[in-house]
Amino acid sequence: MKNQTAIITGASTGIGKAIAGLFLENGYHLVINSANEANLLATFNELGNHDRLAMVAGDISNPAVGQQLVDTAVTRFGTVDVLINNAGIFEPKGFLDVDEAYLDRFLSINLKGTYFTSQAAIRQMLKQGEGSVINIGTVLVDHAIGGFPATAPMTSKGGIHALTRQLAAEFGKNNIRVNGIAPGIIRSPLQAKNGISDADSLAGLHLLDRIGETSDVAELALYLANSNFVTGEIVNVDGGHVAGHHIA
Repeated sequence: MKNQTAIITGASTGIGKAIAGLFLENGYHLVINSANEANLLATFNELGNHDRLAMVAGDISNPAVGQQLVDTAVTRFGTVDVLINNAGIFEPKGFLDVDEAYLDRFLSINLKGTYFTSQAAIRQMLKQGEGSVINIGTVLVDHAIGGFPATAPMTSKGGIHALTRQLAAEFGKNNIRVNGIAPGIIRSPLQAKNGISDADSLAGLHLLDRIGETSDVAELALYLANSNFVTGEIVNVDGGHVAGHHIA
């Protein structure tokens, strides 16, 4: 079986880095991306396997970056078999404090970045006759938390969930599978960026009474990448966050 090629955006830290490491372990060729070039280079050097690894620094809110990722994959490795749209930003802010410029940041990076990177990849996948797109959303789209005001990121992530199902419908007959992963609270640098010094303090939001690890998301991404009969799904990796609650 030929080695497949995956593009992973937002791959320099956290979930994206964990996905990159697992995919390399499983023989994939990879093109990794981050808007932070220094972090990306550090991850590139840490992952090694440079015969199977390429990097493209750039902000995916610029559609040219998505096209550059696809061009790099095709030039270096010949195909684009999997796209994982992981890059994104997330932070809380009260609804009445959000102005247009603030909202546009989330729409541009999260939603438009996913949209146009997928567009570039799917054009290539159509030439190949198959492919897999995996989008990273959040369980908070389906299970909002009153004490965590986040309308700006939720608007963008909700769009990603809707885009996932629409693309699955539009390109299913072309054997292009499109799925989403909706993580719960995952131990990653994102928590500290949002002022959460002890992510484990949020364990009670999950029925399993613990938070998730980046490896939990990476393992599901690998499954979806390899599956040829799952499409149009948003799969929760949330320890039971959406399923129910404990009584305090």
